[in-house]
Amino acid sequence: MAKPAPRSVKKSRDRAEWERSTYADATKRVPERAKFETTYGAPIPPLYDPNGDPGLPGEPPYTRGIQPTMYRGRLWTMRQYAGFGTAEESNARYRYLLKQGQTGLSVAFDLPTQMGYDADDPQVAGEVGKVGVSISSLDDLARLFEGIPLAEVTTSMTINATAPILLAMYVALGKRQDVTAERLGGTTQNDILKEYIARGTYIFPPRPSLRLATDLIAYCAEHLPRWNPISISGYHIREAGADAVQELAFTFADAIAYIDAAIAAGHAVDRFAPQLSFFFAAHSTLIEEVAKFRAARKIWARIVRDRYGAKDPASSLLRFHTQTMGSTLTAQQPLNNIVRTAIEALAAVLGGTQSLHTNAYDEALALPSEEAARIALRTQQIIAEESGVAETIDPLGGAHAIEALTADIEARVLAEIAEIDALGGALAGIERGYQMREIEDSAYRQQQAVEKGEKVIVGVNAYRAEGDEQEPTLLRVDETAIERQRARLAALRAHRDAAAADRARRDLVTAATGNAHLVPPIIAAVEAAVTLGEICADLRGVFGTYVPPVG
Repeated sequence: MAKPAPRSVKKSRDRAEWERSTYADATKRVPERAKFETTYGAPIPPLYDPNGDPGLPGEPPYTRGIQPTMYRGRLWTMRQYAGFGTAEESNARYRYLLKQGQTGLSVAFDLPTQMGYDADDPQVAGEVGKVGVSISSLDDLARLFEGIPLAEVTTSMTINATAPILLAMYVALGKRQDVTAERLGGTTQNDILKEYIARGTYIFPPRPSLRLATDLIAYCAEHLPRWNPISISGYHIREAGADAVQELAFTFADAIAYIDAAIAAGHAVDRFAPQLSFFFAAHSTLIEEVAKFRAARKIWARIVRDRYGAKDPASSLLRFHTQTMGSTLTAQQPLNNIVRTAIEALAAVLGGTQSLHTNAYDEALALPSEEAARIALRTQQIIAEESGVAETIDPLGGAHAIEALTADIEARVLAEIAEIDALGGALAGIERGYQMREIEDSAYRQQQAVEKGEKVIVGVNAYRAEGDEQEPTLLRVDETAIERQRARLAALRAHRDAAAADRARRDLVTAATGNAHLVPPIIAAVEAAVTLGEICADLRGVFGTYVPPVG
């Protein structure tokens, strides 16, 4: 990746003299502890000087926040990403979290659901319900939201390759609850490009996958005004080993690809851009992370305004959800993870997130226990109610370190986006393996720093203690409940209107073979009790499956 030279720091005579005398003398007496660098390799100076005017909250370039009042008017949405086993088990966890003060739902789906397989498919027998909830049909989704009025909650669904199918089920469920599509609020992640870059839960090749994603964007712009049809995700890119600059650059390059595809399909940027949203990671490098979020708002406003000529101010507003980083959690001394998560959550709040999930301390070992999920939620509530940071807009704005890092990250991200543009854009970069190689290199450098002891991980490569191997009480998935899930699926197929299901499947294949929008026939299919696995099997027959390039 291109590495712009570190920004020069304009030093006053007093500052220069301080470095030559007072600071130099001190470092002779007590040498610095380490070579201090950002995650992207830039040296961290001992002191920052003033750096420019960051502007005002609620006004371009939105460095200080997209809302004029920020948290003085309304707190961020507190979501706890949850889902495991069957729909009934996950429903119980959602109800519990809502009673504990959670303000939005966030659904974790198991790998078979993410990869387009039904719960009774023998290919995925060992994975059903293990890292999320198993959803194969509209009836499963109805059980997941039993007793939860869809008009009164917003729901975030971490789903990508099968996002159009899950949203189709959600729309159909809304009809069952007499909730019109216009009243449904929430987000589908639906960022398939990052799956090829960092995560791997893709099904179809990139180009038909991009078609599905943009069809969903267009459908929501027309029918679901309160729904974010895509959450363009830097989180998984960061979790795969990217640094802060790569996280933003690769995410925004993907966003550019989605906008280009939507415009090519005939949709005006101001028609859909106000519904685009983002998903970023919050790392434990607090100061750098705050600067990253501030730079991200500024970069996005510049892209939408200058690159696409958007006129609606809402198009330029960076709306993003944040999750604390799972990869920073350790199986050793797991209670330390509470502290890590608190620092990361604080970074997200100081950076101005609109929505936040805090990881549970036991997630390096298993799915979150009820106690661990409650502590994670309480972490957000303590930051909101007791720390005082929500009472001031952009409380770190104007701090020399924050402003210098914000400007430095912005410059580096724009340079990296230009490099991806030169390759032909994000999709061309994916097909050539560019982003994947860059992330692999970054991850290797970070792991080498840990193994050499240059980067300290408390309780892992330093500060070990006797008894570190003791595990907390862990959540286990009920295998008998999974068997009941498979039995219900068999009963669904036996009792549905077979002719209606077959007709819906034929209509979907016809639409996929041509150029028709795919969301309406997918909705018709789920309403005809066609399962998620059946829909994906039909689409595989048209689009094929993706096999990553070797080497």
